[in-house]
Amino acid sequence: MSSGRLDRPDSKMRPYLPRTRRTLATRKSPSKRLPSKAPAKRVRKRAAVRDGEAPEPVDDGLAAMREAAMGCKRCPLWKPATQTVFGEGPDDARVLVIGEQPGDAEDLSGHPFVGPAGKLFDRALAELGLDRARFYVTNAVKHFKYEVRGKVRLHRSPNGSERAACRIWLERELAAVKPDVIVCLGAIAARSVLGSKFRLMAERGRWQALADGTRVLATVHPSFVLRQRGDEERHAAYAQFVADLSLLKRARGRT
Repeated sequence: MSSGRLDRPDSKMRPYLPRTRRTLATRKSPSKRLPSKAPAKRVRKRAAVRDGEAPEPVDDGLAAMREAAMGCKRCPLWKPATQTVFGEGPDDARVLVIGEQPGDAEDLSGHPFVGPAGKLFDRALAELGLDRARFYVTNAVKHFKYEVRGKVRLHRSPNGSERAACRIWLERELAAVKPDVIVCLGAIAARSVLGSKFRLMAERGRWQALADGTRVLATVHPSFVLRQRGDEERHAAYAQFVADLSLLKRARGRT
């Protein structure tokens, strides 16, 4: 099984020059005395980030990663997107969930899995008695890729170069959280962890293992369920989705 497992900006102090004491002989009039100025505040400046680059986190913590990712320009997706949508959840979560990319609702809110697909995912977890608040939830790509049709922004799948550009952030998240279990929602998420030859529909709902022993469970993205046209097809797809996720209840390191 192949494993996909994956400056500090200068802070300058503007010198504060205290006002020199002036003698009575040099003062024109007490009424024209200029007010003293407060000391200049310490200002933290971040170096400009050029296209194709990303700021370096100031440390290995998730908060620093999130702050740095907000200025990421490693691929062109930052230009049309509203903002970077970084992962959220406990930094010691035993389960880390990976989706494909933010959707329209996520792009506007800045939070992962809050749109229709996220709500369906929450519903499935609730039916299984699993608490999403205990999971770290992120995406393989942190910016929303879309095309505009009329007044609607429609999802477009990120290409290989866009996924590769964003991989550094996923690797850093995995290294920081160190989960016992990784859940991959969709083919792009699964291949980002299990390699490009992984076949989602043939191997979904089965435990995989990385070289370091981390267990990986891959299933469809919840948007796959929502795309089913008929009620019967949608019901069947949802039932299988829940069945796949039910393996988490028996995972090592209880969720």
